[in-house]
Amino acid sequence: MKRLLTNRIILTLSSLSALLGLAFLGWILVTIFIKGIGSSHLSLFVNDLIDGGLRNLIVGQFILAGIASAVGIPIGMVAGIYIREYSQDRYSSFIRNLSDVMMSAPSIVVGAFVYAIVVVPTGHTSGFAGVVALCIMMIPIVINTTDSMLSLVPKELREAGIALGASKYKVIFDIVIRSAKVGIMTGILLAFARIIGETAPLLFTSQTSNYFSLDLTHSFPSLTVSIYNLANDVETSSRDLAWAASFILTVLVLFINLTGRYITRNKKFR
Repeated sequence: MKRLLTNRIILTLSSLSALLGLAFLGWILVTIFIKGIGSSHLSLFVNDLIDGGLRNLIVGQFILAGIASAVGIPIGMVAGIYIREYSQDRYSSFIRNLSDVMMSAPSIVVGAFVYAIVVVPTGHTSGFAGVVALCIMMIPIVINTTDSMLSLVPKELREAGIALGASKYKVIFDIVIRSAKVGIMTGILLAFARIIGETAPLLFTSQTSNYFSLDLTHSFPSLTVSIYNLANDVETSSRDLAWAASFILTVLVLFINLTGRYITRNKKFR
């Protein structure tokens, strides 16, 4: 009887905690959607920030996240493959532990680090510094995902490939990675969703710009940093623009996350 009562109490407390968390999340999402939709209009996507739009910020955010992904994904995957398939010594444990530490590091710490090694020597903020910060944040996530997904592939598949005379790299790329591709792809999408919504690292590194620019050697347009700046502006129109930008960013991140979940559960991608 005592165990049953304890179980019910713990279950009740757990359910209430989950409902409380969902209530706050729902409150945030509903507020963003109501205020964001009310502030959104078509001109946001055709005008730059200087003209009351968000075009340059959206494009700039995708450029920063895209370049960081183009660099970080290959590095993260190669490192993940190395520590799972090739290295069984202390180096693999060191890389794995370092990756875990980097994943838990606050993003503002990464921004301060890149500020010290890139921005201070060059004397000014730049898009390249922002790319470096986002890349540093993305690599550990990809390493961890690749390592975890490859560990789920049965060793019998590797042994079967080797028994057929395939070399180790052929077994890894043609058998192991093919078997784990859904999980790896999901991890990559979630990593992209995280970096595209980051603000703190870019505050120290790339800042933002009111004008459309493709020059990564100077301050670069950033949607997240501009949301922070606009939200602190005294003008009502600026705060409305911040709500619209927050709505667009929220929808984008939700779409990427839901796409990752869909890929995981849809067997046709296997």
